[in-house]
Amino acid sequence: TLANANRDFILYGQDEQFNLHPTGKKVHYGTAGAAVHLVDIDDNNYRDSTLQDLYDAARVVEHMDNIHFFQRPLVCRDLTDIRELDLNTLYASIFGTRKHVGTSFFSVHSILEGMKILYEIAGSEQHYRQKPFVSLSCTFVVPPLKFATESCEILEQGIMGGMPVLLLSAGQAGATSPAAIAGSVMQATAECLAGLIYANSIKKGAAAIFGTWPFVSDLRTGAMSGGSGEQALLTAACAQMHHYYQLPGGSAAGMADSKVPDAQCGYEKGITNVMAGLAGLNMVYEAAGMHASLLGFCLESLVIDNDMLGQAMRCVRGIEVNDDTLSLDVIRKVALDGPGHFLGSNQTLHLMQREYIYPQIADRTSPKEWKENNKPILIDNAKKKVQDILSLPPPQHISPQMHQKICQHYPIKLKI
Repeated sequence: TLANANRDFILYGQDEQFNLHPTGKKVHYGTAGAAVHLVDIDDNNYRDSTLQDLYDAARVVEHMDNIHFFQRPLVCRDLTDIRELDLNTLYASIFGTRKHVGTSFFSVHSILEGMKILYEIAGSEQHYRQKPFVSLSCTFVVPPLKFATESCEILEQGIMGGMPVLLLSAGQAGATSPAAIAGSVMQATAECLAGLIYANSIKKGAAAIFGTWPFVSDLRTGAMSGGSGEQALLTAACAQMHHYYQLPGGSAAGMADSKVPDAQCGYEKGITNVMAGLAGLNMVYEAAGMHASLLGFCLESLVIDNDMLGQAMRCVRGIEVNDDTLSLDVIRKVALDGPGHFLGSNQTLHLMQREYIYPQIADRTSPKEWKENNKPILIDNAKKKVQDILSLPPPQHISPQMHQKICQHYPIKLKI
């Protein structure tokens, strides 16, 4: 199976500028999860998440440069019918963003209908198979070491229908996988190897993400702890296993235990996301927007996390070392012939945009300037950014005619 595994495929966007190539140590950050609540930052409260929230999240991600893909991060709790939930989750995601989309299905019937929608939007089944812009996230295993029958049936249909798949093993250390970090990684690796065999038995060379995705328990309570240092280690170790097998890999980071966008949220997301990136994890899922160990999702956090992920990507890119960047000639000129500083040098101006990352909403002003600007607060800046994005005209990559056609044939509840 490892000899036959597909190690070189593209995760397409509906616009080619958003295509992703999960290979080597290329790192892509995105959303994911199944949060059942939306965080309301106005009163620090949680409410049930809805279809409109999912669509709004996709629209915000469309404008976030450092969030590279959109896998559905929340459950539309205003939809109770399984068929409606599956089809509306798929459609709201692809209607809200041109980036690569990941989704899941609860039934074989739903995925068969979902693929018809994808073929329709792509122009034909052949066009979709050539450039699949939606991948299937499939929790094909029930840890420890048992295949999940219904999920495997859905996996089969997705692969046969031309969908790239995320083979997701999500044991919880101390509960459904060993408490030992090494043992938890080993079990997830074994499960995903079994999933890879399964996928390749359906289609040799199936496009599959090796989704070792073990979670951490707080062993004092049994509660999940997605923002812990142990989770950062688990995720980074999973990336090392992907590289050992030379397989496109994905795992989770950024799952803050904090309930709201605060300092705890910042350090938990920053540590886990940077660790994943420095380990060369190809697909970092749940990297933005998540709270309460995946129970809550926050639109404003998408904007804040976009800044954080920009810094993480800068760390991943590392330091370029060559004769030019060592700057001996520049130092000599400034120290011996110039003004004694580098502010106006040609090198500084040249590298200002290429070498440095600048946050969109984080504040870097002096205390004096901060006071003159009415003491802006990060969460308020994020709230305004979300409002600005959602006030823009809806995206037009799916034509009104196609939208109307889809709504006529399927139970789409999205209000545009």
